[in-house]
Amino acid sequence: MFVIRILVVEDEVGLADAISEILRREGFMADTANDGKTGLEKALTGKFDCMILDIMLPGMNGLDVLSYLRVKEIEIPVLLLTAKSEIDDKIKGLDCGADDYLTKPFVTGELLARIRAMTRRLGTVPDINPKFGDITLELKKGELICGTGSVVLGRKEFQMMELLVSSAGQIVTKEVFADKIWNGDYEGAYNNVEVYISFLRKKLQSLKSKVQIKTRRGIGYCLEVMG
Repeated sequence: MFVIRILVVEDEVGLADAISEILRREGFMADTANDGKTGLEKALTGKFDCMILDIMLPGMNGLDVLSYLRVKEIEIPVLLLTAKSEIDDKIKGLDCGADDYLTKPFVTGELLARIRAMTRRLGTVPDINPKFGDITLELKKGELICGTGSVVLGRKEFQMMELLVSSAGQIVTKEVFADKIWNGDYEGAYNNVEVYISFLRKKLQSLKSKVQIKTRRGIGYCLEVMG
């Protein structure tokens, strides 16, 4: 089943991470950017199905990011976030090609309702519990399940396993882990990825799963089902 990927472009790191966590718990995949230029670069990759975009961003504001995307005929649905409540800001955003807007502060329920409305137009539904082999990821509880057994994963463990499962057996590089989980901190990621992979391997073993995390030396990691 198709998993909707959402890009959150928000300069308040804590808020961006909180929104991403909420989205993941609801069955979406989420990535973040904390400035306009980085957000634009990620949006231009074509990897995302929906975008949450703050208007007030350092370097390049959200309206400029949105205008550039629309000039390039990139029709990704965009929900604008703004700390301002003036009508002019909302009008400018809609004129630039936004699909909807939400004024900060907002409640979680309203954010999710607007995202669901936008993603329904894509004709897709989030995969609530991604699966691979005999394992299932329970997104709302943050659990890894195999048969009748389950184990709760730490936040980064869960994010890494989510990437591995969603990649359907393909190789996930350390660069991808760094971009999506460590926000581009390559040094921090390289020092920690192997540690978290070791944790995940032990948990798979504890569940007696046939799924194993294989190392592709010098490239990355992938899931395989052993006979």
